Amino acid sequence: MTTTPRSVVLERLAYTLAAPVLAVAPNLYPDSPVNMVVQLAGAAGIGGWILAAKSDESGAGRKILRWSPLVLAAAIDVTAKTTMGWGPYGMDGLLAAGWAAAGYLVMPFSRHARRRHRPALAAPTPRPAPAEAPEPVATAVDDGADLLTRDARLMWERAGMPARTHVVKATRHPGMRHDMTLLLRASESGRPITGLSEAAVAAAFGVPASDVVLLDVAIQPGRQGGPGWLEARITPDANQRRRTKPTDQERWTDKVGSPKGGAPGSELVHRTRDDVRGVTFYRAKMADATTSPRIDLAKVCRGLGLPEDDSCVFVLIDGTEFLISSFDKPPLSAIFPATRALLTPDAKGMYVCGFTITGQPVKNMVFQHDKNAAAHGLILGVSRSGKTQFFAINMAAQSLGGQVVWLSTVRKDEKTSTLGRFIDRQGSNALWMARSLRAAKALCEIRAEMPWPHDGEAHDYKPGDSRCPYRQLNVYADEFMTAAQDGNFGEFIQKDGDDLTVTGLKYGIGFNPAGQSPFAHNGFSTEMKDNLRQNSRPTIFNMGSPGATRKAAEGTMENAYDVPTIPARYSRTEGSAIERAMKGEADPENGVSTGGVAVMVLDNGRAVLMRSLYADFDTDLADLFPDDVNRLTDHEIAELEKRGLWFDWNEPMQPGEFWPEPKEGDGGEDGGSRHRGGGGGKGGGGKRGPKPDSSRETQIASPRQALEAIKNLNNA
Repeated sequence: MTTTPRSVVLERLAYTLAAPVLAVAPNLYPDSPVNMVVQLAGAAGIGGWILAAKSDESGAGRKILRWSPLVLAAAIDVTAKTTMGWGPYGMDGLLAAGWAAAGYLVMPFSRHARRRHRPALAAPTPRPAPAEAPEPVATAVDDGADLLTRDARLMWERAGMPARTHVVKATRHPGMRHDMTLLLRASESGRPITGLSEAAVAAAFGVPASDVVLLDVAIQPGRQGGPGWLEARITPDANQRRRTKPTDQERWTDKVGSPKGGAPGSELVHRTRDDVRGVTFYRAKMADATTSPRIDLAKVCRGLGLPEDDSCVFVLIDGTEFLISSFDKPPLSAIFPATRALLTPDAKGMYVCGFTITGQPVKNMVFQHDKNAAAHGLILGVSRSGKTQFFAINMAAQSLGGQVVWLSTVRKDEKTSTLGRFIDRQGSNALWMARSLRAAKALCEIRAEMPWPHDGEAHDYKPGDSRCPYRQLNVYADEFMTAAQDGNFGEFIQKDGDDLTVTGLKYGIGFNPAGQSPFAHNGFSTEMKDNLRQNSRPTIFNMGSPGATRKAAEGTMENAYDVPTIPARYSRTEGSAIERAMKGEADPENGVSTGGVAVMVLDNGRAVLMRSLYADFDTDLADLFPDDVNRLTDHEIAELEKRGLWFDWNEPMQPGEFWPEPKEGDGGEDGGSRHRGGGGGKGGGGKRGPKPDSSRETQIASPRQALEAIKNLNNA
């Protein structure tokens, strides 16, 4: 049903009443004022046309149509007035009727007066579409839930049921006012929960997103689990306490075991305090047993609120577990005096050579019980690092085990001379070292032919066997790196040292070189280093810097584990370095020497930090050594004398001892007629002579002389 607007009705009525006036008035009353009014209205309509045509605004056509009824009415009035009578065929009446019909049907004024597309009132009013019914939300029936669960469901529904989930149960945490755990499930059965975030849960309950944790729900008897279930833990109270007063476990999880912590992926097992020893232990393990610990000790200290002090905080790694030890005082600054009880080897050849940071004894070996062989030794360290102190306790243990000891050094010093009174032989130059290595190498041949008393046959060395006819011999070569580079005897020392490390073990001879580098370019060949590493417990003292110590230790290990750091001195970190800098104060000088502190590589390749036992050279060392010095057997000495290798090795080099003397008239001018070779001696003889002096070298002045010199050098 439609309705006609009132304006349209009035306009149609006006057209109907005005049409007879336009036809009758001009014919019956030509001078009537009505005609004047109609003509003036038409003139106004023409003026409106002109203004609409000249206007720059939009809607000119609509304005022209609006004024057209007045102009057409004036035109009909003028036409009716000028025609004779009613005009031909009653044209005046037809024009007036046509004007009224056009106005009645077209209604130019009413239609074109509307702006901005306003709907006409005559248009049918559309019926409002029925509102769509909201989709019903599946809600759980009353299952007798407690008040907390009902309140949680109300807040959850008010938030719009995030991710289309339903609160099954809410459980308050003991002793907490706001902390609780929500058990959520998907509203539709068989649908997984997707799109639910911590922020959505936090917004529903008005807590920070950091206080919400989403966890999977495991299948339990009587309850489903899987992707359609989820657990949300809301803990604003616990997190507030955790931020202000965290427990040890929480501090470790947040500051140490986090992805950006000092030991990512780890978890604290327990924290232990030992007041007697003044140390706090943090034992931790990796949460994933397939990962290896990656520890940044400085970050661990900052996370636990410990001072970043390399003299008081240490780490010990054992597989997937590790131990952080934080001492009140530097533990390795203590002195552990050597005693005969500690140095006496047991049935397996092991004795205590020092103690670790945790007070555990560290053992070294005087022979290899499991390999039925003697033991080599590798001692590394810079000057004043504690190598000679370690020599003393090692030699004392070997002497207490009934073994023979020889010690050679490049230069004479007080400590090595003191040790010489308690061992078989001791000397202090490169020539003495070369003679001792040559004699030890010859002993391998002598012992290979020595008959054992029980069956008269020769056998390999068996440590601890009372039937063995000879004692184990330990040859020490201090500053071996320097001696191996000696201009005259370095080649002999290098070659005989290599041979001794390979062949000495089966004949009861152990080689113990010491120096400041375990690498080939400094005298330690790869063959020597490998044999020493496999048949000893390498001991690395301070190498001058933590990096050099670590590199030297890794060079003696098959697999490089984390190597402990040995600083130049042990000192507690006192106060703030920034405050001292601002005040212009000097840093405290309370350092303690790290002499005697060493890294020992154990049998499994793990490196431990220890302080070796202290042997006081200012007192008598007789309490550490046996009453009688162990010597070679008479048979061995006699065989060495036959080879011309047993005499006072401090004597000057004898003619032909290492290389034959030049023949009469040679004068060394050939530059290569005398050849060197290690392992020679009286009766055995070497083959090479000394290097020609630079003043005796042939002067090369032409290509021919250069070619001859090359041929001579190559013995061509």
